[in-house]
Amino acid sequence: MNSKTPDFFGHPGGLQTLFYTEMWERMSYYGMRALLVLFMTASIQEEGMAITVASATAIYGLYTGAVYFMGLPGGWIADRLIGSQKAVWYGGIVIMCGHIVLAIPASWSFFIGLILVVIGTGLLKPNVGILVGQLYSPEDQRRDAGYTIYYMGINLGSLIGYFVCGWLQVNAGYHYAFGAAAIGMAIGLIQYRATIGRLGGVGAEPLLKMTPAGEKKSWTVIVAFLIGIAVLTFAMMTGMLSIDPVTLAQYVAVAITVVFLAYYAGIYAFGNLSSDEKRTLGALFVVCLASIFFWSGFEQAGSSLNLFGRDYTERMIGSFEIPPAWFQSANSFFIITLSPFFAALWVNLGKRMITPSYGIKCAIGLVIMATGFIVMFFAAQIAASGLKAAPYFLVATYFLHTVGELCLSPVALAAVSKLSPKRFAGQMMGVFVLTYSIGNVTAGLLAGGLDPDNLSDMPNLFWGIGQITVAAALVVGLLTLKTRKWEKLAEKKTFNHDEEQPTIL
Repeated sequence: MNSKTPDFFGHPGGLQTLFYTEMWERMSYYGMRALLVLFMTASIQEEGMAITVASATAIYGLYTGAVYFMGLPGGWIADRLIGSQKAVWYGGIVIMCGHIVLAIPASWSFFIGLILVVIGTGLLKPNVGILVGQLYSPEDQRRDAGYTIYYMGINLGSLIGYFVCGWLQVNAGYHYAFGAAAIGMAIGLIQYRATIGRLGGVGAEPLLKMTPAGEKKSWTVIVAFLIGIAVLTFAMMTGMLSIDPVTLAQYVAVAITVVFLAYYAGIYAFGNLSSDEKRTLGALFVVCLASIFFWSGFEQAGSSLNLFGRDYTERMIGSFEIPPAWFQSANSFFIITLSPFFAALWVNLGKRMITPSYGIKCAIGLVIMATGFIVMFFAAQIAASGLKAAPYFLVATYFLHTVGELCLSPVALAAVSKLSPKRFAGQMMGVFVLTYSIGNVTAGLLAGGLDPDNLSDMPNLFWGIGQITVAAALVVGLLTLKTRKWEKLAEKKTFNHDEEQPTIL
């Protein structure tokens, strides 16, 4: 890095560039995402698509699952073909174009816009995070704090997106809200290009340069893939090919699960691992299992909980009507306010030589999230009786889900870093991301159980999700009784043998 580059809160100046790029990208992503199910289920008179809840939530699950899945090829393209800096730039442009297309009030624009956002996010999202880490040398102790600042940018952006796009949806219409998401991404791109010099040479070139022949072959495959997507989209839009979103989501969930299991098993069986590495990989599998079930429940935020906020929650405060999307901003608000508390909690436990195992922390996170669905069970009973539920039901649910997220999400990422065999660390992070995809697609399928024509079943939907989550927590907790000893193998590599080691619960 250039020594003349100004610092950003005591960190490399490039962190400021990435902070604002990610903030505005998340503004566009979450602002638009909060409206997807609402838009698809709204009537034609309300500028919506008037499709069923089951189909809408399945499409939503496919979309959010695809966003995470496309991060894998997006990272590969950056590492081998164009470098992270260009991947972020071109990804942002594609995202902006996707939002612009979504803002066009035409029957053809919706799915084309979604596909563009998925492709662009797959390029941008993983590579922004990689660039943050590359700003620091391996010995730099500021790295964790830098990621904390970066994480705050994500949540500030989501807050802006929820409030701006949510307000526009109610007061101007869906397409103006989608247009605002495009403007947000444009602002992010402008500041990225204006301050890219602060990154210096970080991520400017591919980490693993390919041979000319390999590069040509790779671009051929990429172009063929994009052409295939375009042909498939054209066939669906013209009626030449008819696809049931629910059935497609089911097949995709199974396919991603098979890829996850096959890749995991391949590394375990053919990775030439030592017996200790196999055991720590087994402990990591329990964390992956917890992650799948957690995101299957947590991602109800944009689907079933989103619909509940619009249709079955009292949103009038005096003469002011709360936009439905604003309820989702509670998660970002609680993360910003609670993150310091949880960071201090783990540090203080560590000082007392008590370090709960990764599996125990994940099980606790699952149980806490499940209590949020118990709250929704009672709220749904009110809605099923024909009344509107008070808004504090959703706020309480998002609070509990956020607490669960803070128990599980950062812990799971740390587990991937510590428990993965070092020579497979990058690949294992990619494999772990597949748990997000599986969880998101499954979440869309579960949310399809919210049938507006049969409100008496709504309490059972939330109660059932809560039961599944608790059952998963019990399984994870029981498995941890075995795998906690395997986690300790990773601890032995971190601490010297003559030092006192923390107790693993």
